Amino acid sequence: MKLSFHIRKKHFVYTFFGVTLFLFLLRLSFPSVRRGGERVATQAEIASDAKNVKPEESLLSEQIEGRIKKGGERRKHRIYGVASYALCFPDVNDVQLPSARRHGIRPLRDRETMNGEGDALVCVALSPYYKVRGLRHSVPYLVPRAALLLETIGRNFLDSQYVKGVAHPEKIVVTSLTRTLQDVASLRRINGNASENSCHLYGTTFDISYNKFCPIHLQTDAALVETRSDTLKYILSEVLRDLRSRERCYVKYEVKQGCFHITVR
Repeated sequence: MKLSFHIRKKHFVYTFFGVTLFLFLLRLSFPSVRRGGERVATQAEIASDAKNVKPEESLLSEQIEGRIKKGGERRKHRIYGVASYALCFPDVNDVQLPSARRHGIRPLRDRETMNGEGDALVCVALSPYYKVRGLRHSVPYLVPRAALLLETIGRNFLDSQYVKGVAHPEKIVVTSLTRTLQDVASLRRINGNASENSCHLYGTTFDISYNKFCPIHLQTDAALVETRSDTLKYILSEVLRDLRSRERCYVKYEVKQGCFHITVR
């Protein structure tokens, strides 16, 4: 008995497109499936590759995307600074004061009364992004909102040095933080320009030096060469200008004190 098997054209077309659709969905659902000859990396190889990633590249991967030239050479961004410090950072104490009162604590009588503030203030004495130095009339505490702003400034400053090709990066130096009423009274005895109703009373304000910076000592540095302070001042001014334009803070350029006076918004 002779059997005959005949496939109609429409059945063949349906089968062909059905199989094609199935393979397409399979590839879409399982991206690891590859064509013949291609090898999928093992978990051990993936872990090994992760160990070889440089720390600074992993931390700044999002920031430096698009900043690398063909061939792997780092593109150095130019340093411009700002046109005028006085015009770019004009926020005097009276301008900063409403924001300090809105986001800050009530002024404290002396340092002993700080213990009653609980979680209202956080310690900012130590950080990998900035250096607190030479506090005489203030204490290293800020409200969390201002502490986050200070850390952001420090991180952005280091990132800017990286993309601008600074060979020996340095950290910002914080010279003044939160003051008590007793601290303000003591400061006014030696500095007649100090404001009696200072924004520093509210835990929202800090000063960053623009002529003193803290070098970062790297193990690979045979002899440490400090970057010119005016170059770092230009970069810092760019960072502060950008944050101020985004309404993250108020900034006053202090000529006599040699610092940027900053209040969180």
